[in-house]
Amino acid sequence: MSVTGLCQICERREAEYACHRCGAAVCSIHFETEQGVCVNCASAEGTEDVAGGAGDVPEFR
Repeated sequence: MSVTGLCQICERREAEYACHRCGAAVCSIHFETEQGVCVNCASAEGTEDVAGGAGDVPEFR
């Protein structure tokens, strides 16, 4: 599949990838190659790498 046009996220760079989840045409900055999805879909998945785990938050009393 050929991807042409501007990135649908930043609308500045040339789109190079298509998100495997939503189909958005995105540039290399807005594509998570390991997951094969755009950054919007990657953050929507709620993975610990993107959202951060609860154990990472210091507890203050």
